[in-house]
Amino acid sequence: MFAPRRFLPSISSLLALEAVERLGSASAAAEELNLTQSAVSRQLKKIEEQMGVSLVLRDGVKLALTPAGVDYVRQVRKALQQIAQASLKLKANPTGGSLDLAILPTFGMHWLAPRLQDFAARHPEVTVNLSTRLRPFDFASEGFHAAIHFGHRNWVGVDYLPLKREDVVAVGAPGLLGDAPLTAEALSRLPLLHLETRPDAWERWFAAQGVDGLHPRGTLFDQFSTMAQAAAHGLGLALLPRYLAENYLASGDLRLAHAGQGPDLGGYFLVWPKEQAEAQPLATFRGWLEGQSEWGPV
Repeated sequence: MFAPRRFLPSISSLLALEAVERLGSASAAAEELNLTQSAVSRQLKKIEEQMGVSLVLRDGVKLALTPAGVDYVRQVRKALQQIAQASLKLKANPTGGSLDLAILPTFGMHWLAPRLQDFAARHPEVTVNLSTRLRPFDFASEGFHAAIHFGHRNWVGVDYLPLKREDVVAVGAPGLLGDAPLTAEALSRLPLLHLETRPDAWERWFAAQGVDGLHPRGTLFDQFSTMAQAAAHGLGLALLPRYLAENYLASGDLRLAHAGQGPDLGGYFLVWPKEQAEAQPLATFRGWLEGQSEWGPV
């Protein structure tokens, strides 16, 4: 059963309370909400009367929320954001059928995004909303229908659609590598760039080339795209997915540092909660994505 009406303040009152807590004054809240200060004050008084709780501390023109008010606003703010997001989705796709997809930024930009125009042309009834996440999360708390996952089949409670194995290559700026071919052992003495989500990638790469016992250190990045730019400017060697490295290699900004085969660090998957009732937009998107998969034979 839905909450009784007496526990549901108006959106106007909640917006006024949220703005005052965030901005610290009625005048700033009034300017943001395009209201008068007196209108903001009325909304604050109205919500206090309805809740039967003092939410605002008044000291002349300065306003601050009580501890109870601060706690209340922090919870309400999430609800207001959800309402705003739902309204945006409705406006973007009034016929319904939206899919909220969490993507990895580099893979989403360089592999998925170029293909989405084909999906949009084939399935105009489905709107795909993209949001970047770097690590696995709790589907229940985040609210996504599906996500792009890198690694192995180690995300609990989800089903998988394999998309692409990650083929990494060691690359560096021409000025850093010089003209003579370098052995893997020689590369280990150059500056190395690392990705937060692949902390042992270089160690495993060197082991695959027969150079064991190394614990490489160097500059740490949270995204491939930033690391690739740093490598192109000569900051160090990088291990990049081939799909990302290809343009840099073609332009000459980066060169292959070594021809050795890299280790199996994992692959990219579409994942979705096992317990979630399968909505039609997800089924439609998954069916299309199966035709885009580059996983190949096992």
